[in-house]
Amino acid sequence: MTQIDTSKVSRWDQHGREHVVRVQRTGVQRTIRCDTCGWHRGAQFLPWLKAEEHLAEAHQATVDPTAA
Repeated sequence: MTQIDTSKVSRWDQHGREHVVRVQRTGVQRTIRCDTCGWHRGAQFLPWLKAEEHLAEAHQATVDPTAA
């Protein structure tokens, strides 16, 4: 049986809107999908970095809600 794990990368844009990209792992395969625009792609290496890049480039969402 294959286990599916999901995590997310959240960033806010300059208007205070939250944008989320989810990273789904099925075995060794990872898929990243944007909740805002539906963009998705496979990412074997560094999926969280690719998610952050998409949020910054496509949505200008760069504010990390976990940063102190």
